[in-house]
Amino acid sequence: MKNIIKQEKRARRHKRIRSKISGTSERPRLSVFKSNTAIYAQVIDDQAGTTLAAASGTDAKKVGQAVAKAALAKGVKAAAFDRGGYLYTGSVKVLADAAREGGLTF
Repeated sequence: MKNIIKQEKRARRHKRIRSKISGTSERPRLSVFKSNTAIYAQVIDDQAGTTLAAASGTDAKKVGQAVAKAALAKGVKAAAFDRGGYLYTGSVKVLADAAREGGLTF
């Protein structure tokens, strides 16, 4: 029962964040999702409805560096960070810092 409430709260926070953040071709959205075993990151152009770059794994720092490298290869230098309803701490913060070190700006 507690997990359902946690999931609903995160879904509400994510919906509130997504109402304010949208990815464009000039500045796509860097979206983060965490599961029990892995962390996923995607660079998404919401206007075209396409994923420009993606990375996943168990180490947030490696995922952040990989998604930054893939985005830079596609010509993306700036992104809007979408934390997906999660708190900006722990693995979400590590991923964001690694993406910044990799060359993305947000």
